Amino acid sequence: MDASALELDAVKFAQLAVQRDQSGRYQEAVFYYKEAAQALIYAGMAGSNLENIQEKINEYLERVQALHSAVQCQNTDPLKSKQQLDLERAHFLVTQAFDEDDKGNAEEAVELYTAEEIEVLRKTSKINGIEYVPFMSVDLRERFAFPMPFSDKCGKLPLSPKQKAMFARWVRPDDITNNPTMIYTVSSFSIKQTIVSDCSFVASLAISAAYERRYNKKLITSIIYPQNKKGEPEYNPCGKYMVKLHINGVPRKVIIDDQLPVDHSGELLCSYSNNKNELWVSLIEKAYMKVMGGYDFPGSNSNIDLHALTGWIPERIAMHSDNQAFNKDSTFRMLYQRFHKGDVLITTATGVMSEEEGEKWGLVPTHAYAVLDIREYKGLRFLQLKNPWSHLRWKGRYSEHDTRNWTLDLQKYLNFDPKTAQKIDNGIFWISWEDLCQYYDVIYLSWNPSLFKESTCIHRMTLHTIGSSSPWWCTRQMAKEFTTQVYSLCKFTFSKIPTPYTTSKRVNGQWKGHSAGGCGNFRDTYKNNPMYQFQLDKTGPLLIELRGPRQYSVGFELITVSTVGDPGSHGFQKKSSGDYRCGFCYLEVENVFAGVYNVIPTTFLPQQEGPFFLDFNSTSALKVSQLQ
Repeated sequence: MDASALELDAVKFAQLAVQRDQSGRYQEAVFYYKEAAQALIYAGMAGSNLENIQEKINEYLERVQALHSAVQCQNTDPLKSKQQLDLERAHFLVTQAFDEDDKGNAEEAVELYTAEEIEVLRKTSKINGIEYVPFMSVDLRERFAFPMPFSDKCGKLPLSPKQKAMFARWVRPDDITNNPTMIYTVSSFSIKQTIVSDCSFVASLAISAAYERRYNKKLITSIIYPQNKKGEPEYNPCGKYMVKLHINGVPRKVIIDDQLPVDHSGELLCSYSNNKNELWVSLIEKAYMKVMGGYDFPGSNSNIDLHALTGWIPERIAMHSDNQAFNKDSTFRMLYQRFHKGDVLITTATGVMSEEEGEKWGLVPTHAYAVLDIREYKGLRFLQLKNPWSHLRWKGRYSEHDTRNWTLDLQKYLNFDPKTAQKIDNGIFWISWEDLCQYYDVIYLSWNPSLFKESTCIHRMTLHTIGSSSPWWCTRQMAKEFTTQVYSLCKFTFSKIPTPYTTSKRVNGQWKGHSAGGCGNFRDTYKNNPMYQFQLDKTGPLLIELRGPRQYSVGFELITVSTVGDPGSHGFQKKSSGDYRCGFCYLEVENVFAGVYNVIPTTFLPQQEGPFFLDFNSTSALKVSQLQ
């Protein structure tokens, strides 16, 4: 988005803010003052020549701070009466009827699939017990108007334990606000995650919204229905919505109602927009949670979530992996160039860290963050990140409290005023590329599919596999079949890879009390974890899998005790299964030398109990025993 367009955005939002401010609608005024400030920040980055731009940004943010107390004390307008709500539904019914009449009775286009594709689509449509059919043109004529408020025939979504502890009732938007609206403006800054454990999804939603705002391409507003004649999502007083998500290989329609959970104070127990009248954040999240089986969602990663939202092609860059040569300089250059061309959506995630370390640096362990911007200035490299919680920011170098590294020129270039930032914690911060590489664990990329139609696109092939019952860590049962999407610029042969493993040994274990020592960050209790020892009679590939209850994050370490002969540079002292995962993790090593090895399985936190199973697979004879 160019500077002039952003300047116009800032003027529009500022006018709306002043109007709301003068009429006493302080909550909406706060929202628009923030949007005006952010538009000016981005205008400055895009080369705006407006005079006193930083002073104007500070003026808007100071007004936001001044209005916060007024928002808290403001008496809300009385909710609409039943008669008013009935009239709104009646008006919507009539409008929908006229729209359908205008469309005529032309036959709908039919998507063509082969018999094999139809069978795959049939098998992959049932997810967590509910059928989600592929989205077709006929779905654009879905009925949304009803004389009575619509209720989802699949029932209400299961709540998470944290939600259940605070839950009071299910409400519709007109139960808690007098002016429900689908979208005021698509903004990444207004999105706030609460107690649903879907940080990667909320980060994905934020970065998709930021992309739509910056490049004026409808990533978010195009997936929500009903829509008006301009193709804009609109509030439905009848309570029915349809969201188009890319699940199991194709876009699918997800039908939801507008009932949302609240606590005893009337606060939403799901993600929402800081403008409480806006619904798009809560409703898109509800649609995704429905597909995933409910709000009791253990989490996923941004590759999966961004693909569901946009259909863009996923890629994962591990920054601390033994199996990948990670080059900081070339990776930053690629991210910088592709981000500013609009080719890619980017999120990043922290790895395992202790609570003390997280508190010290202002980071959340195993948590996803949206990448809002990438900048370079006189050899210094920065990323602007957003915490989906909309609070809690980085405390290291170039944080708002860093008085040593911020220069006036750098502040001006990044349009960042540390003193202003200290006033409001919105979860948005700048971090150097070097610090991100040190304290974050992985970068998730989603590539624009149109790149693969151009001669100048990235020359790579990505395999994207999604279980037929949705990603296996998000399901009630392990998926047994998978659909695979292949993206390529050239002809290729696609065939099943034969397994090299011939031996399998399952070890059952139950960790209880003092024997559940947690991960390596818990030094005092880590030694209490069980340990298994196995012997390989000959060199070959090895696969180890650890399974357990879905509510536990599990991992393990493989440690070399002794080898037959000198493995040289191909040997290892220790290998990890990587990030802790809910209920399942694995480690595959292509060439393990004959010898004796130990396996230490762990849960992320100590004192977690439950049955766990270790599977050892190898081409060599295998002997496994438990060490006391």
